[in-house]
Amino acid sequence: MLKVDVIIGMQHGDEGKGKVTHYLLSKGPYTHCVRYNGGCNAGHTIYHKGEKFVTHHIPAGVFFGVKSIIGPGCVVDIHKFFDEIKMLREGGIDIADKIFIAKNAHVIQSRHLQADYGETKLGTTRTGNGPCYSEKYARTGSRAEGYRILEPYLVDMYEEFFIRHPNAEVLCEGAQGAELDIDWGDYPYVTSSHCTSAGACLNGFPPQSIRSVIGVAKAYETYVGTKDFQPDQQGFNALQVAGEEFGATTGRKRQCNWMSLPNLEKVVKLNGVTNLVINKMDVLEEVGAWSVYVDHRRANLFTFQNKDQFCEYVKEYFPSVDVIFSGSPERI
Repeated sequence: MLKVDVIIGMQHGDEGKGKVTHYLLSKGPYTHCVRYNGGCNAGHTIYHKGEKFVTHHIPAGVFFGVKSIIGPGCVVDIHKFFDEIKMLREGGIDIADKIFIAKNAHVIQSRHLQADYGETKLGTTRTGNGPCYSEKYARTGSRAEGYRILEPYLVDMYEEFFIRHPNAEVLCEGAQGAELDIDWGDYPYVTSSHCTSAGACLNGFPPQSIRSVIGVAKAYETYVGTKDFQPDQQGFNALQVAGEEFGATTGRKRQCNWMSLPNLEKVVKLNGVTNLVINKMDVLEEVGAWSVYVDHRRANLFTFQNKDQFCEYVKEYFPSVDVIFSGSPERI
């Protein structure tokens, strides 16, 4: 029977999903790793055997010899895809027969980049994702199966998981975060794809195959875009510096704010989160103080003492969620 674990971001992206994906792949008996949404507008920073890699398209399974598929919920920039393959090869990663693209994934073209370049209202990454998804749903887009250069990498998702490997164990790797989901985020300040656990099902996985949903959050929140997100207080600049909050894709500064517990609860319920990973506790320890929003207007200020203090609070707030803590990439 097909078994699927899904990793979702619970905030506005940049929660450390790549790090968690890398860790689970190093421990779990996965046969496949599938990227299920987004495109090169997302960047996963991964430390593998002491080396730093920033991936935008290719799932993290490739670092462990696990078959890695860019799913049909994604859009692909062909040039950046091959640049990433070159980067992995030069970094000593064996990618032979490990990287694939769903034949019905859509391809970003030059006109999509041109259409996206002048966008300033929403603060997109200008990587052509939005215009490509627009053409997909207008039924005028181009799929990967139409490009000869991609033929060696193409895979049929139905044949792969329901004919060839019906007992596969799959880790679905998400991009962005649930707060940026096209339907459930702060519209229009959202991305163009489905960032929820349901987005993984859209890649060809039936709901009953979902074994667990691993939600990844930071102990504080960050956002990259044009809406006002960071309060006008000096402490958030210190948080930004301590957390090295700069976008892996754009290099832009990430606006910082405290964690919203009501938003986190909403994401837990909408996605059926079974495991919750809280990243960057060590950053709060370095800053020395932290807050959480208990409603949408008020933040409770705490002096950081130890991880147990936060763990107790979250367990009380979400009694059914298993809480896992992780620090910096080197310490997970």
